[in-house]
Amino acid sequence: MEWLGDNLWSAWLALAVFLGVAELMSLDLVLIMLAVGAVAGMVTALLGAPVLAQVLVAGGASVAMLALVRPSVVKRLHSGPELSLGHGKLVGRQGVVTAAITANEPGRVRIDGDVWSATPYDPTLTIAAGQTVEVFEIRGATALVHPIPTLEESD
Repeated sequence: MEWLGDNLWSAWLALAVFLGVAELMSLDLVLIMLAVGAVAGMVTALLGAPVLAQVLVAGGASVAMLALVRPSVVKRLHSGPELSLGHGKLVGRQGVVTAAITANEPGRVRIDGDVWSATPYDPTLTIAAGQTVEVFEIRGATALVHPIPTLEESD
């Protein structure tokens, strides 16, 4: 029993390893947080602190990891990059008008190398050829666009 008292750090290390291996089976990111607490308990034991202090440090570190670290890690793991497919990926892109656009007469706009039919998002606008526009919406095969103001227009 005296050996265990002098080498309690090894028990903390064994617990940390056990919890780490068990985490590989569960993948819930709970046991790994407890393993970090066990490592904190091991460090406290190596510093020569009494058993009560080791338990308190291990428990505090585990609770802190569960409350502060785990939620953000889980959120980051469960959220991936947003995938835009089809014509929806064109929304927010810029294009150049190749044929004048009015509400009554759809025109043409080149977006990412493709030519689309286009109407103005604001039906009161007329957009001249050569003007840069932003795609606000796609309806069917028609882009609803709005002109991007240039420095000359804002003066």
